[in-house]
Amino acid sequence: MRLKLVYTAFMIGSALTFLSSCSSGGDNPGYEYAPNMYVSFGYEPLSQEADKPNTINPNGMNMRLPAAHTIARGQMDFAKYEYSVSNASYEASASLKSPIAATPAVIAEGNTLYNINCTPCHGEKGLGDGTIVAAGKFPPPPSYDSDRIKTTPDGKMFYSIRYGKNLMGAYGTTLNPEQIWKVIHYIRTVSGPYKSTATASNATN
Repeated sequence: MRLKLVYTAFMIGSALTFLSSCSSGGDNPGYEYAPNMYVSFGYEPLSQEADKPNTINPNGMNMRLPAAHTIARGQMDFAKYEYSVSNASYEASASLKSPIAATPAVIAEGNTLYNINCTPCHGEKGLGDGTIVAAGKFPPPPSYDSDRIKTTPDGKMFYSIRYGKNLMGAYGTTLNPEQIWKVIHYIRTVSGPYKSTATASNATN
């Protein structure tokens, strides 16, 4: 009987010692049964490291591709202007028309967006003399007051901003369609057949 009590006490003591060793206290974090649950390996969502492929997603990618034939919430406008990147699509885009009226408020917002995204190459006045050009890092784009831009339809300008054209990069992931049209409305205040009208409108408003 005494041996049984000693054995029972030993087992209880061992169990308490084991459990106490697992609990944290002071600077001792204790023993982690499943460390990956506490210190998991994090994948960077917008980057991909060749030496650390994702072992869960297909093709080692950190982010999964969107489901086919789906449109992200708030991106329905993009579906209206879905073109392939080709000369044929560029020519076809000439028929696009802005669904936004060129009000003073719209032009002002377009001016703000232009200053943020376009001035490094095109310059503050659209003369093709931005800081990147002045530094000799990029050839000058055509001036907005040139015949080339004056005769370019708004739709082709939309395509060029969204998808890029020649040496110009694509801004379709930076500006949504509505913002692109606003930029175009601003550009027309310094270019094209609407230049004098738009300038006069701004002066009176």
